[in-house]
Amino acid sequence: MKNFEYYNPVRILFGKGTIAKISEHIPAGIPVLLVYGGGSIKKNGVYEQVIAALGGYEFYEYPGVQPNPVYEQLMPALDVIKAKKIGFILAVGGGSVIDGAKFLAAAACYEGDDPWDILLKGLPVNEALPLGTVLTIPATGTEMNGNSVVTRKSLGQKLAFGSSAVMPKFSILDPEVTFSLPKNQIANGVIDAFIHVIEQYLTYPSRAEVQDRFAESLLHILKDTGSKVYAAVTPDYNDHANFIWAATNALNTSLSMGVTTDWSTHTIGHELTVLYGWDHAVTLAIVLPGVMQVTGQKRKEKMLQYAERIWGITSFDQNAVIAEVIKQTEQFFRCLGMKTHFSEYGVGEEVIEKVVNQLQSRDVNYLGRGRDITIDDVPAILRSRL
Repeated sequence: MKNFEYYNPVRILFGKGTIAKISEHIPAGIPVLLVYGGGSIKKNGVYEQVIAALGGYEFYEYPGVQPNPVYEQLMPALDVIKAKKIGFILAVGGGSVIDGAKFLAAAACYEGDDPWDILLKGLPVNEALPLGTVLTIPATGTEMNGNSVVTRKSLGQKLAFGSSAVMPKFSILDPEVTFSLPKNQIANGVIDAFIHVIEQYLTYPSRAEVQDRFAESLLHILKDTGSKVYAAVTPDYNDHANFIWAATNALNTSLSMGVTTDWSTHTIGHELTVLYGWDHAVTLAIVLPGVMQVTGQKRKEKMLQYAERIWGITSFDQNAVIAEVIKQTEQFFRCLGMKTHFSEYGVGEEVIEKVVNQLQSRDVNYLGRGRDITIDDVPAILRSRL
């Protein structure tokens, strides 16, 4: 296991009725900006609960944050923040809303000309407005980390930044809020969280037994309980509770401590979102099996461990085990209603050149933190997914 330093100050308020506790965790007397998405919170009762909890505050609303939050759509909110002297941002929604709020929190304290430079140039974020979250879609884990991903459509870029300064002061996780989610959003959340775990686990042995076993437990929960949540006709509170908590733990940084991680699936997936506007999980479900095929021999030890411990696959023929576990992983995604090949979306071989060109335009040479996946591997990864 490698040396590491772990820090996570996010307060989690978990369970039924916890939205009512918002006022206990936002300082009194400061204007609040309420940021949310397309309006589903007004249909499932969340909006009313949040407004009631903010009863004692001066607050302003900024609705309409798009999936894969867009820089051009977020920037008008920055004008509101400055004009109304906002002192706290409350993000109510899924990963896109929360990521957008984190960008606004950082941009509000940025003294340069263009806040996009935070992402484009990798500038450090040492100061940000405080923010809290009410999570409505389990998936990204952004409610308990300092990461944010934003798209700038005019430049054709989807970039990320990370800073402890934008870690939420609190995050509210009420499983009942997720009862009304449509099937496709449940599938997206399960797959997104599952692949978050995979990219911190399926690399190289580090003798990090705590991290490995924790990752494996989360994979089992997402595979088994996540599938139950997806298939259920009547929501079960505890199934939803385990799903939402597993998705949060999938990317609260604890799994990545002391181990080699690999975010190549995400790197390629971001380019696909820019090109085709697909949901994040859609891109990951396509790309991951290709990454597994290309890295199967390089990462044989962890692939075999994953096959045995998660899928119960063992054999003297190690190559057959690797092939089968890739097949089982892809089939899991398909059982959640997810397509896993470009052809199913009407996309052909042209995608290879487009993605490679996008990566080259940003001088991306190595995609994996272990530096075992390069831009030269991308054509083979994508070709296997046609």
